[in-house]
Amino acid sequence: MRRFTVYDSLSREVRVFAPITAPRVGLFVCGLTPYDEAHIGHARTFVFFDVVARALSHWGYRVFSVQNVTNLDDKIIARAGELDEDPLSLAERHFLSWRRASERLGIRSVNYFPHATDYTPEILAQIQQLIDRGLAYASAGSVYYEVARFPEYGKLSGQRTEALRPGARVEIDRAKRSPEDFVIWKAATPGEPSWESPWGPGRPGWHIEDTAITVRLFGPRYDLHGGGLDLIFPHHESEIALAEGATGAVPLVNYWMHGGLLNMGGEKMSKSLGNVYSLESALSEFGPMVLRFFYLNALYRSPLDFVRGKSLEEAREAYGRLALPAERIAELLERDGPDRAGEEPPEELTRGAEALTERLDATLAEDFNTREAIALLFGWTRRLADMVGQLSRFGGSALTDLLAPYEWGEEVLGLFARGPTGRGGAWAAVVPVAIEARSRARARGDFLEADRIRNELEAAGIRLEDDDSGTRWEFIGPG
Repeated sequence: MRRFTVYDSLSREVRVFAPITAPRVGLFVCGLTPYDEAHIGHARTFVFFDVVARALSHWGYRVFSVQNVTNLDDKIIARAGELDEDPLSLAERHFLSWRRASERLGIRSVNYFPHATDYTPEILAQIQQLIDRGLAYASAGSVYYEVARFPEYGKLSGQRTEALRPGARVEIDRAKRSPEDFVIWKAATPGEPSWESPWGPGRPGWHIEDTAITVRLFGPRYDLHGGGLDLIFPHHESEIALAEGATGAVPLVNYWMHGGLLNMGGEKMSKSLGNVYSLESALSEFGPMVLRFFYLNALYRSPLDFVRGKSLEEAREAYGRLALPAERIAELLERDGPDRAGEEPPEELTRGAEALTERLDATLAEDFNTREAIALLFGWTRRLADMVGQLSRFGGSALTDLLAPYEWGEEVLGLFARGPTGRGGAWAAVVPVAIEARSRARARGDFLEADRIRNELEAAGIRLEDDDSGTRWEFIGPG
């Protein structure tokens, strides 16, 4: 396993990574609240943590990567009301759309997408733990976390509890003992989804959804928690207070990693601000490799500015230059096979390819410096650029050697991937996502939605077969 370092947001220093139980690594990344279509600001965070998981696997670690789904909250309920749609169905529809887009984008390292409402028993159990420990209290059908009872609140963000008082981030709630207390069980509102609890019908608060999931899946402590910088306060700060308060195990997370935001017009890209560019539109216009290149050709902790009509156009041109030798070599190997006859390239060139692959690994191991890794790949492209027309003279083993740095880029950065087709390619990425959504719809009794998904798959030439072992599928072609 390779030694590597990460910048830990809690200690505010670059630290050598040491997993709790090597070689296993638990990685949790805060996922979407799918109340609307995903935009390219969301994708920046998830592409970066896809690289983290890819790199860890490449370096010999066994990664369990989890990305939660906040499938019920105020935004989802409000949006569903506007559309006269069931909130859980709305969230599932947008989640399915996101999964399809993320598959196209090459984000395939996530092992599990737990939905918050599937963990209601764990949430209720953790709330009871907090009440028993004197850290939470029931009031008017809701339950609140009492921030003053956790003296270390603020250790991640450096924020004082005054930031949670009315006029800063929260509205006045007369049911609270103190303005900075936050809800962990929200009393039911007529017409909204709710669950029974010892404190009356209601639904989970945002922060406790994540901690109930992680304690269930990882235990009271785990290795790495990721997300965007905007989640540090109050969300991640509150996660620490909840989990450490409920279990008594410290620290909840050994390393906190936060990615910089994507800005547009000088402000964070956000649906609430209206300055968004949809992920589907960007993928359709520029393709997944250009987007990944745009995100990764920047330091992950820094803000990244996006300008319509400029940013992705420049990224497309730059990526085209970077990938040209890789495309040519791959075409030759696909056409003639790895045993093709031909000349040997200069020895210093093949040695250079091997040395570069090691240097790429070492560079990324310094706090995941994808920008410098891409700069090294550009250097290799410049070495090969003058001989692109001569590559057809080389034999298969030589071409394979020269392709090695780009293969590293495909495996670890997710770049240089060529579009898959057929049963093992594009459909293999998309159909399981649709089957998962159909299964969840059936489980909650939404058979109209389940039938709609089946019918759409059949129209595309995908036949489903259900039995006791699950759902199998076969591509038979459109009718």
